Amino acid sequence: MSVAEALRRLPAVDALLGEEAALALCAQYGRETTVAALRDCLQQARVALRAGDGQEPTRESLLGRAAAQLAQRFRPGLRPVINAGGVILHTNLGRAPLAPAAIQAMAQVGGHYSTLEYDLERGARGSRLIHCEEALCELTGAEAALVVNNNAAALVLLLATLARGREVIISRGQLIEIGGGFRVPEVMAGAGARLVEVGATNRTRLADYENAIGPDTALLMRAHASNFRMSGFTEETPLAELAKQAHARELLLVDDLGSGALLDTADFGLLHEPTVMESLAAGADLVAFSGDKLVGGPQAGIIVGRSEPLAALRRHPLARALRADKLCLAGLSATLGLWLRGQALTQIPIWRMIAREAGELRAVADNWARRLGGEVLAGESAVGGGSLPGATLPTWLLALEVAQPNEFLAGLRAAEPPVIARIAEGRVLLDPRTVLPDEEGALLAALECALRP
Repeated sequence: MSVAEALRRLPAVDALLGEEAALALCAQYGRETTVAALRDCLQQARVALRAGDGQEPTRESLLGRAAAQLAQRFRPGLRPVINAGGVILHTNLGRAPLAPAAIQAMAQVGGHYSTLEYDLERGARGSRLIHCEEALCELTGAEAALVVNNNAAALVLLLATLARGREVIISRGQLIEIGGGFRVPEVMAGAGARLVEVGATNRTRLADYENAIGPDTALLMRAHASNFRMSGFTEETPLAELAKQAHARELLLVDDLGSGALLDTADFGLLHEPTVMESLAAGADLVAFSGDKLVGGPQAGIIVGRSEPLAALRRHPLARALRADKLCLAGLSATLGLWLRGQALTQIPIWRMIAREAGELRAVADNWARRLGGEVLAGESAVGGGSLPGATLPTWLLALEVAQPNEFLAGLRAAEPPVIARIAEGRVLLDPRTVLPDEEGALLAALECALRP
């Protein structure tokens, strides 16, 4: 058959649109979008035929190409992945997966009108600021609480409200850099506060703060090193001593905890992470921390502490710009409810992962090995995500020997859903600790497909 004859035999768009498969595409993607995809596939077929690079396509193949093109076009950039890499709070993978109760609460509020800023008892406008405050105060013992959209926003609001144009004293060893290259000094400058750094990188004493206090000082600040750890010849002023000094000079003490532990992490074989309750008990006036790290909720910045300074924060114009939306508040409220009911270790995914026993993980890894082959090895899971720097938990790993490990990982990332794993000593490692219970079937199916000759 000549090229000209093959070109004439190509079906028209209208003819393709009559096919059942095309009608399904129109229902899913819209008629105009489907027509454009079919035209594009036909044009590609014409180019290939004229170049002698292709055979005459069938209607089925043209519709299949259009379906693949449309699926690729409308595939969301933000989508779920299976984390088999063993980092519990993986910043690049969205940090804490949410508890079912949080997901349900967000879906209910998102799919309906809600009481976001409506008081049902009075039948009048209410405040979104109340939805998580009672739970936060009950959990931490604080007088008041405020939720904004992330912890960096919390810090900006604190500084802009309480220290704009004035001095903030902080240890030189606490001038940390957080994710995305943002640094505490830059955050302070952006909020209009003047940084006064004291002490040395590795040692800061109480006298360093005392000597730096002047008429323009607004507050003392501690920034907890939640994403790195300093060891060796070091000294840090205890928070209780800082609080005593700040209050003696009629200053505020702000503690930027970052990770926001609500229980003793040492109970799980980890180093002790300062808790929010400990900071308040030590005398901090305001404590800021994240909602999506050790709290295990959606991205949020949480500020708890004394009522008077928090009232000033609520009145600041930035409070509106940085406020949390209804989905965040719904998810966080549900997550806090799990903490209040004592269900964090069984219902909040990251704490269920942290609390998993090594024997249980060994059994899972053994089951994987029986199905896929490979070797089961002792290993370590990382807490990660700007919490408990360098902290790991013992786990059991499935190690797979493959010819091209990097290509194998690329294939796993192209699966649906994508799978994230890691390589060590030339082998692909998979950690069951970070695989959610309802993901195991999809994980094993993706691995079987990738291992198939």
